[in-house]
Amino acid sequence: MAEDDYGAFVDWTLMGDLAKSSGPTKVDCKELKEFKQMARQGYWAKNHKLRAQVYQQLIRSIPCRTVTPDAEVYRDVVGEAGAKKPNANIPLPEFVDGNPVPRYCLKADAVASAHRIINCVAGQFPDISHCPALPAVTSLLLHFSKDEAQCFEHVSRILACNEPGKRLLDQTFLAYESGCMTFGDLANKYCTAAHKLIVATAQDVLEVYADWQRWVLGDLPFSHMVRVLDVYLVEGYKVLYRVAIALLKFYRKHKMGGQNQQQSDSGKIRSDIQAFVRGIGSTVTPEKLLEKSFSIRLISRKEITLLQLANEKSLQQKGITVKQKRRNVQLALNPETFSSEIVSAKEMHDIWSWIPERFALCQPELLFTTATHGCSLNRFYSHCEGHEPTLLLIRTTDGDVCGAFLSSDWEERKRGGNKLSFFGTGECFVFRLKPEMERYEWVVIRHPELASAIKPEGPEGSASSEGQNADGGLQQPDKPPGELSPFLAARHFNLNSKNTSMFMAGNFDSIIVGGGGDSNALYIDAELNHGHTGRCTTFDNPPLCKESFQVAVLESWGFLDAMAQ
Repeated sequence: MAEDDYGAFVDWTLMGDLAKSSGPTKVDCKELKEFKQMARQGYWAKNHKLRAQVYQQLIRSIPCRTVTPDAEVYRDVVGEAGAKKPNANIPLPEFVDGNPVPRYCLKADAVASAHRIINCVAGQFPDISHCPALPAVTSLLLHFSKDEAQCFEHVSRILACNEPGKRLLDQTFLAYESGCMTFGDLANKYCTAAHKLIVATAQDVLEVYADWQRWVLGDLPFSHMVRVLDVYLVEGYKVLYRVAIALLKFYRKHKMGGQNQQQSDSGKIRSDIQAFVRGIGSTVTPEKLLEKSFSIRLISRKEITLLQLANEKSLQQKGITVKQKRRNVQLALNPETFSSEIVSAKEMHDIWSWIPERFALCQPELLFTTATHGCSLNRFYSHCEGHEPTLLLIRTTDGDVCGAFLSSDWEERKRGGNKLSFFGTGECFVFRLKPEMERYEWVVIRHPELASAIKPEGPEGSASSEGQNADGGLQQPDKPPGELSPFLAARHFNLNSKNTSMFMAGNFDSIIVGGGGDSNALYIDAELNHGHTGRCTTFDNPPLCKESFQVAVLESWGFLDAMAQ
């Protein structure tokens, strides 16, 4: 058959419809933008030989290190052994973390060829310390290679990519773990319903999300995976995030009919998701998967990169640079030692599932409570300054519970002088726990079109002392680059209105969370006794409790680095 040149390792009886070549036989395209459109549309998806040729063209165009091993290097290294039948019993390098080579549609003995290629890669790339996706990527590329040497060259070029800002494969535990944390952040923000399901059913959410990359590179059926590979080779790592979030959305839809929503062992949830992804072909076509993946309105590549860097920096600060057992959220929230006048350990655990992943290894530290420190705004500030981020919890005299996650140090309020000026980042959010549990994030996350206009000129205006905000009233104090949270800092966005970035503010007579429009998400007076809540533009939230309320207890919690203890 015509595919013999690129199908020496393929068991065609396993290929199904992909064994029947049809459609275009050539691609006249050199511009990346055109490749992107053609990849998403599946232009070469029905022709095995054309797909192999396109892959070769795309991989050869990857900017690489000056010295990148090629096919000739492989032949020299393997030597006469290359003519012999490879041995599948040769163990894979430790850096693949025990992940096997998925067979997909390979001949049974071709898996041994993948073993030989990966071991040769290990010898040529001694700096790789953690790359669990390598077996799957090698297996996939072997389907479209003339021989082992060509597959080795393609894998090597992907690993040696040095294009600024482009990420193809994680090669260290630090990069891999920060990727897991970043996926958790993205799932939390853009896959809210599915995230709630995982929080409700799994004992350790982080452990479940640690499998995200394997869902795509390992568990997906071959027919789905090659369509993902079409786009991945053009657009890079962000495609994996999109597809994994789409899989999580489909999983949640699949579970909606189920009756059992009780919390269980995380391993069972991981196995359940894996089984669903492996059998997804019965309900979701490859095209439907890609359609769902690219309909998700994620933040920009720049913001994702900033978030990855923030998570990586957080891991470095905690000394996590090599593989080690991860402390889970439940260990940080020990029910026997946790004590709050407002929330139970279970409720705090639920709140913890909303916070950015880089703080998930921290444990809650009570900084201030009106029950102990009295109803004084000055004492509130003195106990909270120097801590970033913080969690504000309020229980009203009516028994309602609400609060806010606040990304910046309250000391920032001083930069505005005597004015009640806003600061903080888009990681801030407000929530209510009772009578029902709901979170309200920065409106720009849910409606990215709000960040499409020309960036406003200099900051001006302020919030009124009664918590009412004049239209357009926002003063953003200057802060050296890098000190603000690198994720969702308003300075990265071209906002239609300054009202959409009024996160937190405070002065001598009040604290405010959320501004814009006719009200604030939360307004608390200087005695920490009376409060007001209403809809604000920044979070687009309904009132979090009765609009005018009396505070029964107010607490502020910090994030204590458990790894440093």
